[in-house]
This record gives sequence, C-alpha cells and structure tokens, in this order.
Amino acid sequence: MKKILMLTAFALAGLAAAQDTTPTPPTTDTSTTTTETTTTTTETTTTQQDTALPAPATLSATDNFARAQEYAVQADVAYPVPFYDRTLWKAAVDHAFYAANQETGNRDYQAYLGQLYTKTQWWINAYNTWNRLGELNDTEKQWASLSAAKLAYLALQRGDRAAARTYVDKGLSWADSASLRAIQSRL
Repeated sequence: MKKILMLTAFALAGLAAAQDTTPTPPTTDTSTTTTETTTTTTETTTTQQDTALPAPATLSATDNFARAQEYAVQADVAYPVPFYDRTLWKAAVDHAFYAANQETGNRDYQAYLGQLYTKTQWWINAYNTWNRLGELNDTEKQWASLSAAKLAYLALQRGDRAAARTYVDKGLSWADSASLRAIQSRL
C-alpha cells in the first residue's frame, strides 16, 4: 500500500510539473537592438478519466460491453477489494448494465453483468441476474451460489428465516457449498 501511495504521489507531482504552462518572459539580447521572445509550449496528455467520455446510454451494446471489460480490468489493478462504489468498478457495472439491457437476448452480456454484480458484492442484483439466466455453466453456478449464500446470511442476520431458507434452497440447487450448508443447519 505504501508503494502505491508513493507511486501515486510521484505520478501526481510529474503531472503537476507537466501542466505548468507559465510562459517564459521575453529575453532581450543587450548586444543588439533586436528583442527575441521565447515561447514555451507544453504538451499535455489526458487520460480517459480526464476527458468527457460518452455516457453509456449513448453507446451501442457492443461498445458498452467492451468498455465494461476495459474498466473491470483497470479496476482489478487499481483496487485491492472490488466494490461498486469504486469509480472504475461503477463504470464497469454501469456499462455492462447498459449492454445487457440494450441486447436482452445476449446471454454473454447478461452473464458478464451477473459476474460483475457478484464480484462487486451487489448480492441482490447478482442473485436476480443469475436467477433470470436460467441454465448456468459450472463457473456461473459457483458465482450464483455465492450470491445466494450471502443473501441467506443477511436474511438470517435480520431474523427472516423464510427468506434465508429460500436463498439457501436456490443456492444449493446451483452448487453445494459449506457456507450454504452451515446456514441451512441454523434454520
């Protein structure tokens, strides 16, 4: 963490120095009567976060899906724990959401949205997405079972045993897990 903070500080200092656009004062050569003016031009580069990007609603489903994948990769590198409230994770989920809603019949878009919801710990949206998909592959069953286990635990914590039982039963139909079995034993 300390290395990341130091690298961030160095990067910000470098950006601040690169953005210095103070013109140099004109210089006068005293040996001649000609005045030379020097102008400094600084080239600044902007990242995607600096520029105004088009909103997900204005992009096609294919473009939104591609952006969602790009932001998810960046977020994996930038944040140690994935949460929806992190800027890059939010952008990834939002673009995946638009892609999935623009092409509701595209199973890949729907499954990727479910994966992002699960990864960012947005359990109810993950559970609902996996539930809507119907037939899941083995990896998707694991993701879906995890979302059901988390929701079952939360329901049990608030004293809603009926909801917890529903989540446990659905989760076990996707994939067996120690978490679901432990919660089931408490019901």
